[in-house]
Amino acid sequence: MSEIEATGVPAPLQPQGATYHIGRALLRPLVLLLWRPRIEGSKHVPKKGAVIFASNHLSFIDSIVIPISAPRPIRFLAKSSYFDGKGLKGWISRTFFHAIGAVAVERGAGAAAQAALDQGRRILDGGEAFAVYPEGTRSLDGRLYRGRTGVAWLALTTGATVVPVGLIGTQEIQPVGAKLPRIRPVTVRFGEPLDLSHHGAATSGKARRTATDEIMAAIHALSEQELADAYNEAPPQGALARLADKVVPRERV
Repeated sequence: MSEIEATGVPAPLQPQGATYHIGRALLRPLVLLLWRPRIEGSKHVPKKGAVIFASNHLSFIDSIVIPISAPRPIRFLAKSSYFDGKGLKGWISRTFFHAIGAVAVERGAGAAAQAALDQGRRILDGGEAFAVYPEGTRSLDGRLYRGRTGVAWLALTTGATVVPVGLIGTQEIQPVGAKLPRIRPVTVRFGEPLDLSHHGAATSGKARRTATDEIMAAIHALSEQELADAYNEAPPQGALARLADKVVPRERV
């Protein structure tokens, strides 16, 4: 999923209220004026119904650029701690994340990745749009990493249409470690919708893998990144672990 996303148990799903709509109304013209993003393929985005926006991930700013550029409201998952802060700082954080369409996920025991996917499923079952980063976390070297199969599980389970997204240049707006965004050119490309149902059922590991690979191929065509041909994670430690991962690769969700 993404480092903006949390580990743990889904919090109750709240409808997008006035904070989101007011925040988007204020942020959108400001971002468009300052950064003047080049937005391509908006016509490909379905106007209604469940949609998964599957994007490459280069910067924290991606989670602002996508909702601002998309022609319809989008939800993300974010740590519940972003919504629970006290005082002025807490209010600013809470207001900001509500404004970009983030949904809180509480920390807790259990399978973190599945908890995030379950929250995404609830969003899609409600006919909304949900954005995910199949690489799992941002790319620090600019390459496009192998996709995790959670995005395919969501699509095959809910029947949602997948719209691939290619972001170009966002790593220059706010590089890792930068505290303030810079004015740099950025391109947002929305690809043609993907129907993944021909891959099979969500219960099939092969279907999840091949559907994910199709999504990543579409993202690659849009982003034009160099392919890493690996997962964006630390390699297995020890010769035995590396051998086991090669002989019987475990699924990354």
